[in-house]
Amino acid sequence: MKKYTFTEKKDTRSGFGAGLLEVGKANPNVVALCADLTGSLKMDAFQKAFPERFFFFFLAEANMMGIAAGMTIGGKIPFTGTFANFSTGRVYDQIRQSIAYSGKNVKICASHAGLTLGEDGATHQILEDIGMMKMLPGMTVINPCDYNQTKAATIAIAKHIGPVYLRFGRPSWPVFIPENTPFEIGKALLLNEGSDVSIFATGHLVWKAIEAGMALADMGISAEIINIHTIKPLDEKAVIQSVSKTGCAVTAEEHQINGGLGDSICQLLARHSPSPVEMVGVKDTFGESGTPDALMTKYGLDSKNIVFAVEQVLQRKKELAG
Repeated sequence: MKKYTFTEKKDTRSGFGAGLLEVGKANPNVVALCADLTGSLKMDAFQKAFPERFFFFFLAEANMMGIAAGMTIGGKIPFTGTFANFSTGRVYDQIRQSIAYSGKNVKICASHAGLTLGEDGATHQILEDIGMMKMLPGMTVINPCDYNQTKAATIAIAKHIGPVYLRFGRPSWPVFIPENTPFEIGKALLLNEGSDVSIFATGHLVWKAIEAGMALADMGISAEIINIHTIKPLDEKAVIQSVSKTGCAVTAEEHQINGGLGDSICQLLARHSPSPVEMVGVKDTFGESGTPDALMTKYGLDSKNIVFAVEQVLQRKKELAG
């Protein structure tokens, strides 16, 4: 099993900020729009470098989405920035009608997603955003796992034609993806080959899956770990090939199990390769205020929960084999 280590922890939102500044330097058509959260979204470097290409909307998120859609008509590439709850739930009608339905080239960039937002509590900890956004026709949905991958994803979506939802977060998190690793939209990243079970993880749960994989190796279980950074379009070939080899799967995400990555994996396998699946995610509940680590533990999003899910799915696979 390949060993992954990290030398530092950095928030994924800072990866977005670094990537945004880079695409701003590379393409004069890139513009940035923010609703009252420039510092929190790490968009301040772009604002300082390109003040004439930065637009501030106070608390008018719906207005921001409509104006972003309009800017694309003149050839601009708008990157909108606010918290994930305000980037999706608060402005879903504007995104559906003015961006998705119209096929506008808007990059919807959302920080502070999931339970790891922490102390702000349930009203801000949106856990339904991936499901909401992946259901929109033509919407690309990306959920990177660390600082380096978020920076690379930000650069990649600037070159992609069409609406994109880019999800990232607030907490400092292990940086383990090598810098300058190519980011290909819709292409899963194989982190470890294995033969007993496939673990499909996204976002912050990718590192938890790596931790679980090391614990499973000590137990004599060979886990194939795949980083699904692009929820939509899903890398169907990678998923089917992996599960065809292992015969079972576990999904892991900082999102409701209803409508998230696990939902997409199960739909795919039901159509092409029916297999036992266990899902690690939030189970039909809202979050609450607390520290990120405490919340991940309470809501069952730790590496130990992935290990337990693997044990469960392996037992089901054994029973099916007779």
